[in-house]
Amino acid sequence: MANTATRSFLQVAVTEEAAPPLRVVQIEGLVILKIIKHCKELSPALVTGQLLGLDVGSVLEVTNCFPFPIREEDEEVEAEGANYQLEMMRCLREVNVDNNTVGWYQSTMFGSFQTGELIETFMNYQENIRRCVCIIYDPSRANQGVLALKALKLSDTFMELYRTNNFKGEKLREKNLSFVDIFEEIPIKVSNSALISAFMTELEADTPVTQFQFYYRNLSRQEAQKQAWLQKRRAENAARKNAGEEPLPEEDPTNPLFKPIPEPSRLDSFLITNQIANYCNQINGVAGQSFSRLYLMKALHEK
Repeated sequence: MANTATRSFLQVAVTEEAAPPLRVVQIEGLVILKIIKHCKELSPALVTGQLLGLDVGSVLEVTNCFPFPIREEDEEVEAEGANYQLEMMRCLREVNVDNNTVGWYQSTMFGSFQTGELIETFMNYQENIRRCVCIIYDPSRANQGVLALKALKLSDTFMELYRTNNFKGEKLREKNLSFVDIFEEIPIKVSNSALISAFMTELEADTPVTQFQFYYRNLSRQEAQKQAWLQKRRAENAARKNAGEEPLPEEDPTNPLFKPIPEPSRLDSFLITNQIANYCNQINGVAGQSFSRLYLMKALHEK
């Protein structure tokens, strides 16, 4: 989370003019992997980092990030943190990498991120950056198979009240502001460069479905080529017959067109089908028991 060091660092940012409403946060896949790696490696300690990218119309593009040093409650250490951030920005600029600040990321545990410190950090960023977001990642939910990644910003109404420090009941009712209106969640869109997409395509192994598609496509192409060859041979034999010559055979074992194409194994498909059937049976069994309990409880309540 940003601190005094971050505030000092943000003084180098340029204040932006009025921009259209932010609709989407577009994050490159590599950035997401770097955020997850940083947050998981130091979990359960909470970590933060800088988000870099471009503000393009209604889309905030996040193209890079780097971690912040572990924060210490010491002014000298905080000054070193600010120097570290400035040095990182300088290095990125020298290698021609996007170095515009578009926000920060931070980890959380069990969703406990909505704090006064987060709001203060947002306000500090807003002093120099008109539009910025905070990417929240919860490593504790990763064990449950959930990618707990969300992009947040403060609502304009809440920021207006926060600047005036007016949170009286009358003012809240006037602005129609409730606790759910403090933060706005911005949809996240994951993108990859064309080179990465092409590389991932090359890495993908052929699935059984793809293999059977190629098999039937090649089989159809071979059959068409075989029919064209037979028509040509029959026309040639008709000419030879008119000339009193012996016809040529209509099948040539040496011709690749007459060699059968090997069919892919169906073992993987059978195993996958078996797994799906097993999962369905388990779901059916659990659902059946649950419904039986519900009907039993309903009958007991009625009595």
